[in-house]
Amino acid sequence: MDLPLTAAVASHLEVLTDAGSTNEILSERARESFSSPHLSVLLTDNQTAGRGRLGRSWTAAPGASLAVSVLLRRLPSADARGWIPLAAGVAMADAIAEQLPDHAVAVKWPNDVLVDGRKICGILAQATQDAVVVGTGVNTAMTASQLPVPTATSFAVIGVEVDADRLLATYLRALDQLVADLAAAGDAVSSGLHAAASERCATIGLDVKVLLPGDSVLVGTAAGLDADGRLLVLAEGAERPISAGDVVHVRPA
Repeated sequence: MDLPLTAAVASHLEVLTDAGSTNEILSERARESFSSPHLSVLLTDNQTAGRGRLGRSWTAAPGASLAVSVLLRRLPSADARGWIPLAAGVAMADAIAEQLPDHAVAVKWPNDVLVDGRKICGILAQATQDAVVVGTGVNTAMTASQLPVPTATSFAVIGVEVDADRLLATYLRALDQLVADLAAAGDAVSSGLHAAASERCATIGLDVKVLLPGDSVLVGTAAGLDADGRLLVLAEGAERPISAGDVVHVRPA
């Protein structure tokens, strides 16, 4: 895989023929040694043991998607690190939109990127010592028959041959800048990330069903994001901040 643009942005780039989980490999390297610098990138188009949120498995046919993990060492304060997945979502949504200008590209809170209301990318951030590894899985060449669920999509299904090098380089630059701005400003409102994430968030304004830890369910309207990146759900006349949970869009984005 020839990725000159990506290599020019990443501090270190490694492309694997196949991998169990790029997040696990990069996290282990970060724990073992500080020789892996900020913005190290590990990727493959054949991830065999990927993980999604809540420990769920994530797999795709070889060559159908890109699994990309990025090591972040220049981090914002601990209080602001919950914004990193949303920063990754904004960065990836912008990179995808650059190649799909005629489609609606948005972020579904907290960690999916949608095209025309269908999932094209998932994001998983993992803290490891004094670093964070951000993993993304982008559906690139996945055919309609390979889609894991009916609500998913891919560049191929849309009819576009993705420029993976351009996509990754644009994503890396944007992610690095958003996290750097967050660290410098100290909070997402001052850095502009709150506004950028709110503008890109397809969830805001929709009726939602939130599956909360403990198997309880909250039904209401997504009213916005608070200063900590939590989803504000208006239910029974009160706004409730949600920090974790599976969100179902009752109305399509």
